[in-house]
Amino acid sequence: MTEKNYNPKQKQKKSMEKASVAEKTRKQIIKDIKDKNKVPEKTAEKEEKIAEKVSKESLEKEEKKTEMSVSKKTEPKKTKPKVKREKATVNSYNIPISTKKAVAMCKFIKGKSIDFSQKYLEEVIKEKKAIPVKGEVPHRKGKIMSGSFPKNAAKEFIILLKSLSGNSIVNEIENPIIVEAVANIASRPYTRFGRWRKKRTHIKLVAKENKKRSKK
Repeated sequence: MTEKNYNPKQKQKKSMEKASVAEKTRKQIIKDIKDKNKVPEKTAEKEEKIAEKVSKESLEKEEKKTEMSVSKKTEPKKTKPKVKREKATVNSYNIPISTKKAVAMCKFIKGKSIDFSQKYLEEVIKEKKAIPVKGEVPHRKGKIMSGSFPKNAAKEFIILLKSLSGNSIVNEIENPIIVEAVANIASRPYTRFGRWRKKRTHIKLVAKENKKRSKK
């Protein structure tokens, strides 16, 4: 068996020819077709027109993209004006305190500043000051008649007052005063074996700006 002659130069020539054909643009191929007279001139002209249209459309698209990018960079960003809120609110649900004591504390807090009420409740926990409560309750020292020291309720109210002061700072409210303080009875779940029901209350506090700037 005779082996076939292997010429690497011929393979290189074929690869170079293929690469040259691939590098030629569409217009150059159309011109070569015209010279060889393999295709009539009308079809070649149609192909030239199609190529021109495609090139024009691509250029227009690129110009539009550049214009859009430039306009986005030059145009200032639209920012919504900040709306100043007139009040700050806090809602809490199913707090484990007595509704009777919560109502008494809401009446006492209403119309006072957050700092004053918070300091007063801290003294209530220490049993130095009392909160006025109606009913069969012993009298206390001071201007009030009957009063009590609801420590658990005072602790819960201090947490709510801290969150209310934070909300007033966020809403840019200066010298906030508690305008609304409401305590409502919540769903009271039964204890084990259904012997009695637990104490639960909903509380809502609303603070607004004090224009008079009272001392309290």
